[in-house]
Amino acid sequence: MSPNAPHKGRGAVISPDGRFDMWQREAADDGWWQDEADAPGTELAIDTAKSVITYNSSPDIPYDRSINPYRGCEHGCAYCFARPSHAWLGLSPGLDFETKLAYKADAAATLRRELVKPGYVCRPVALGINTDAWQPVERRLRVTRGILEVLAETRHPLTIVTKSALILRDLDLLAGMARDGVVHVAVSITTLDPALARALEPRAPSPQRRLSAIRELAAAGIPTAVMVAPLIPALADHEMEAILGAAREAGAGAAGYILLRLPHEVKPLFRAWLETHQPGRVEHVYSLMRQLHGGREYDSAFGTRQRGSGPLADIIAQRFRAATRRLGLDATSLPMNLTAFRPPPRPAPSVPQLRLF
Repeated sequence: MSPNAPHKGRGAVISPDGRFDMWQREAADDGWWQDEADAPGTELAIDTAKSVITYNSSPDIPYDRSINPYRGCEHGCAYCFARPSHAWLGLSPGLDFETKLAYKADAAATLRRELVKPGYVCRPVALGINTDAWQPVERRLRVTRGILEVLAETRHPLTIVTKSALILRDLDLLAGMARDGVVHVAVSITTLDPALARALEPRAPSPQRRLSAIRELAAAGIPTAVMVAPLIPALADHEMEAILGAAREAGAGAAGYILLRLPHEVKPLFRAWLETHQPGRVEHVYSLMRQLHGGREYDSAFGTRQRGSGPLADIIAQRFRAATRRLGLDATSLPMNLTAFRPPPRPAPSVPQLRLF
């Protein structure tokens, strides 16, 4: 493809090499390139792991463990902070992140083995944090569905963040978990502008479809919040109050926001997207990002990487507090029921225990 040429149905317009590669290549238009297929297909590989629960000690997030059924994400969001994780696989955080996916085919069985261990301590687990657990390939692979079945069976507390309306497929499990007080769902919305959303999040459901998902989740009795995420200065930050209002009308009971994050390869990837789709806003966006991070375009420090710092960050926080207070979205999260958890039954030994006498 020509450098910076958009791909139909994909978010990345460049494919930089990963930061761990021994080389770095740069695309150049010498007049000899030929058009390739407009819509690159998705390639799948099986990701075999000894454990599906990942533990963390980050002070920025309210959970200490998570499960990610997939590596990479077909949604193709141009801003996705998880893109750099593909470099660990020797793949590009650009187009490879959207088209070369790995899935944990045995995730449900592995999770069951982890939950049955005598030393396991039950605490809320976050599902689909690095990449969306209900991305398009989940419709046929059903990896997330299998994980949910184990968590519902054991009544394990669960928090979810997604932008996919495919979560409604699993209302039967989620509604039962909500009755036991062991599930919270947050639906992320970046913009209400359908044209901007199509370019920014090419394979994610439309903003209106996400609002409909909030409505159906809330109607099923599932505690549902809206995440204005990411909040992109000079591009969609002016929509914060409108997004919160629309979500409240749909039935959301709480809200949060996260500022645009530009770690590692995301910085040039998002700049290339802006140059292609919003060329007049490039310098404005990056100028405001520098104002939010003490002169840098991104600060990875705990406490500031998700909200920024300085006067502009304070104004955004004040706007959010005022809007959520006015709309009644400033309630604290409902407590999780940790007492409902019941470990899965232990599997019968393959060889019966012999008697000593």
